[in-house]
Amino acid sequence: MRQGLKGKRHEHRHVHEDGTAHDHDHAHVNAHSHIHEEKGKATPWILFIIFVFGPCEPLIPLVMYPAAQGSWTHVVLVALAFGTATIGTMLAIVGLSTFGLLQLRLGFLERFSHALAGGIIVLSGLSIQVLGL
Repeated sequence: MRQGLKGKRHEHRHVHEDGTAHDHDHAHVNAHSHIHEEKGKATPWILFIIFVFGPCEPLIPLVMYPAAQGSWTHVVLVALAFGTATIGTMLAIVGLSTFGLLQLRLGFLERFSHALAGGIIVLSGLSIQVLGL
């Protein structure tokens, strides 16, 4: 944290599976990324899951067909229907979840709800860093 706040330059040593090692010199002014290809990453699978299960992928052909036909009215109608369904679903899920959580009595844990929320955010960030997502 201190080096990042000062912007002081420093090095990171990277050791590869074949035994080669080298340093990367940088300051925390810009984002640092390791420029070499890393093996065993889950990124292709994550992208696959996003594209297969993402809610926007069915929208692409539904919008492209009327656009190709030159019917901008249908494009707008499809976009409005999709937006309304998406926002309505999100509001319903959040509303039902909030109602359900309000019924749950956690006793002494209620005092620490903000700390628990912060801890969950930290665990999410750590899992992204550790799993390389």
